[in-house]
Amino acid sequence: MSTMRDDVSESAVHVIGGGLAGSEAAWQLARAGVPVILHEMRPLRKTPAHHTERLAELVCSNSFRSDDAEHNAVGVLHEEMRRSGSLVMQAADAARVPAGSALAVDRDVFAETVTRQIAEHPLIELRREEVTGLPPAEWGATIIATGPLTAPMLAEAIRRETGEEALAFFDAIAPIVYRESIDFEIAWFQSRYDRGEGADYINCPMNEAEYEAFIDALLAAEKTEFREWERDTPYFEGCMPIEVMAERGRDTLRFGPMKPVGLTDPRSGRRPHAVVQLRQDNRLGTLYNMVGFQTKLKHGEQTRIFRMIPGLENARFARLGGLHRNTFLNSPRLLDGQLRLKGRPWIRFAGQITGVEGYVESAAIGLIAGLFAAAEARGIEISPPPETSAMGALLGHITGGADPATFQPMNINFGLFPPIGKDPVSGRRLKGRDRKRAIAERALAAFKEWRKSLPLPAHEERAFV
Repeated sequence: MSTMRDDVSESAVHVIGGGLAGSEAAWQLARAGVPVILHEMRPLRKTPAHHTERLAELVCSNSFRSDDAEHNAVGVLHEEMRRSGSLVMQAADAARVPAGSALAVDRDVFAETVTRQIAEHPLIELRREEVTGLPPAEWGATIIATGPLTAPMLAEAIRRETGEEALAFFDAIAPIVYRESIDFEIAWFQSRYDRGEGADYINCPMNEAEYEAFIDALLAAEKTEFREWERDTPYFEGCMPIEVMAERGRDTLRFGPMKPVGLTDPRSGRRPHAVVQLRQDNRLGTLYNMVGFQTKLKHGEQTRIFRMIPGLENARFARLGGLHRNTFLNSPRLLDGQLRLKGRPWIRFAGQITGVEGYVESAAIGLIAGLFAAAEARGIEISPPPETSAMGALLGHITGGADPATFQPMNINFGLFPPIGKDPVSGRRLKGRDRKRAIAERALAAFKEWRKSLPLPAHEERAFV
């Protein structure tokens, strides 16, 4: 654990929460030469979803989604973070496992790397303790990055201070299967449209009768019972349980996570009626995540129904699906353009609690909060990232771009960016991949200029292992 002199710790910025956002915020502060006290309640107090005491533990998927910086908004955000010396992106690249054009990681290697880098940094003091209320003014600058599983006492303190009823949604976790238990007489390796390495996913095919039987079983299965206070909590559309999708129509899954397009069963030479894909979950390739199979089915029902999938008849599960409740702020109403709580401007918020959705988005908001706090600690004013950049578009959405009356968690997407103009040569409106490429190029160019303008000299760089 890092140690810090008392005279230095008095001027430190406090960061509450050692998840992706909190770890990234602490790292950015330390890179700028600002001392940090990072508070993490685990293992003293556990959450419903975490299993270890490591920092930046991934509790849902092991995927950071698309790494395509030319045609995908998530890939653009990846690149902007890499250019900012992001700890999360460095650790993700170090823990990378095959996933086509996506960036997926060995979750244990990833979390171990982040934990080690934070613990060994001389300007970061890691305190294993729970913060049960809003930080007092005498703490000075503080970043709250406690995520969607904020402990009840702190969450209640935030609610009392803001006067807002906390928004909430359920986030469901997909099962993980042992590779050796998959039947490769039925399943095969292939990426959709042969992208990436061409064989980064395991595919389990279904014919029409098998698919219909699977849907019947999902609809009839026993689900997790909700507590009274949970019953009116909406799901986030980007992490919808499969049984809830099935309730919306019998073909919903076949046009969603079980879509067969871009895949050919090598045994029949034809496209299946539906496909279940599994993505590598660890570096050794021994664990595979059922893509898009978030669920709130009871555990016994999961094993019974998922073994109806061809190729998974004898599947053994390293982890079954689960469900946890997430909370987040109405940030457009409560936070200013630099992520400060309007009623207590020495407090910033970062990560999923601000209403961004996804690992990368959470870390990106932690990165920005860290930069803002570092500049403030040094008596420097910096402008937010330009709205044409991925970070700027995301920040702008949660701090004013979204309607407070209908605010919901949001992933980064090209819809958050300002519209792109016409092609300067042909004068035609850009469409499809050309439009995405143009927005991505504009974003990275704008972000590059913004980074060059920052008057924040980096602290001496440490070798990243």
